[in-house]
Amino acid sequence: MKFIQILTILLFLFPISSKANEANSWLKKEIDKIIYAYQNDDLPNENKFLMIEQTINNNFAGTGIAKFVAGKSWNGSSKDIKLEYIKLFKRHLALNIASMMQGYSNQNYELTNSSYDEKNKVTLIDMEVFSNTGSIQVTWRVKKSKERFFVIDLLVADISLVVTKRSEFNSMLKTVDYDLEEFNKKLSSQNDSSYQKLIK
Repeated sequence: MKFIQILTILLFLFPISSKANEANSWLKKEIDKIIYAYQNDDLPNENKFLMIEQTINNNFAGTGIAKFVAGKSWNGSSKDIKLEYIKLFKRHLALNIASMMQGYSNQNYELTNSSYDEKNKVTLIDMEVFSNTGSIQVTWRVKKSKERFFVIDLLVADISLVVTKRSEFNSMLKTVDYDLEEFNKKLSSQNDSSYQKLIK
């Protein structure tokens, strides 16, 4: 009887471990693509950025994150305005990550732990990034949908990227009275400015 109980527990735990390992392998592959690009000094900044933008578009739950970040300005906006905002938000995210990557100087990283949250159907993957001055802890929140993985949030030193962006965007949205169409104009201008600085 005791053997059956142990076997039941193992069978219950194995799928969770398997799901976490699968997401872990997927994430490592995607991170390595970007790192290899930044290790290539002959690759122009524009090409490096395009790789990051493609990764964001393919692997981040951009629509869900963008909607959450937009807050109350989302309701009442037309479909076209929402679609334009999502596109601008994804580019904004890619530009932010590309800007951070500019300081990359062959740091090492290690995926230290992964676990599967059965209740929320989310895999949590811990990553430690090492530099000459120490290390920083990053936790990726990954969800599987339609047989594909998507990043739904990124926590750097326990600070959520999604929550941070919502606060940042809320301050900007206040200046246009939460009008998403007007906000799109500001975000587009900001993206253009960031992009020009990045590709120099």
